[in-house]
Amino acid sequence: MALKYLLALLLPGLLVLLFTRVSYNRVVGLVLTVGLIAASVYKGYTDTLGLIVADAFSLTAGFWYAQKMGPKIKPSAQ
Repeated sequence: MALKYLLALLLPGLLVLLFTRVSYNRVVGLVLTVGLIAASVYKGYTDTLGLIVADAFSLTAGFWYAQKMGPKIKPSAQ
């Protein structure tokens, strides 16, 4: 059971980052990851409220980090 919580804290955030890097849009990455989590809840793999909260925390952290790792705009040398 501890492995489920550990994976719930890591994988959704990493999936948000992966989908953000592939699609170049952090909202698309978040929506795709939420869709995967919703499918896992529907199928019964996520069965407790604690796992859902851990998934939500990881999604939030992944979305925040995806925003931080956005494109860096360099000041123009004039």
